[in-house]
Amino acid sequence: MLLRQDIHESTTERDETGIILAICAGETRLFHDLIQPYERTVYRMAFSVLRNEADAEDAAQAACIKAFAKLDDFRMESSFNTWLISIVLNEARGLLRKRNRISIESLDRSMADFSTWSRDIADGRTLPIRQLLQQEIQILVHEAISSLPAMYGDVFRLRELEGRSIYESAEMLGVSESVIKIRLHRARQKLKRYLRIVYPSNFPVEKLG
Repeated sequence: MLLRQDIHESTTERDETGIILAICAGETRLFHDLIQPYERTVYRMAFSVLRNEADAEDAAQAACIKAFAKLDDFRMESSFNTWLISIVLNEARGLLRKRNRISIESLDRSMADFSTWSRDIADGRTLPIRQLLQQEIQILVHEAISSLPAMYGDVFRLRELEGRSIYESAEMLGVSESVIKIRLHRARQKLKRYLRIVYPSNFPVEKLG
């Protein structure tokens, strides 16, 4: 006997298959119906890689366009959601590599931000120390995740930031569940080492598992 949730999921999968077949047959207007439930997830995954709203929007849009263009190649061996996430991760990583090639400009902007922050400190316009520390920790964590090789960063984002299961993460990245577990363990260890070096005394590395 199927639970209510199982019935809903089965219906969703059956409807998605029909929509995809209809789109491939020429009913392209249905693509919006297909993509709409996943728009928020696509953006979140792009943002988790890029940490910039405009870049995340660009990557999410590019991923949706690519999914539409390549929909005929989707074999339905995995869920559409899984296939779409793999596309947005590739798009976000590509945009990140392109952005890193202009690191000098990024450095200039960072220095300008630091100068503004320093002037605010001098003028007495400071944030509560706890808020400053929380912001610093968040920045350090995302910098640390960005420093990971893609194979570890993607697993960490899917499991820890997106809350995906081991099974879902394995499907999205096209590897086995045991590989996901190994990569997640190694990602956590690498993050701990990175954060202990950058923030040796106060960072709560135990929260990384």
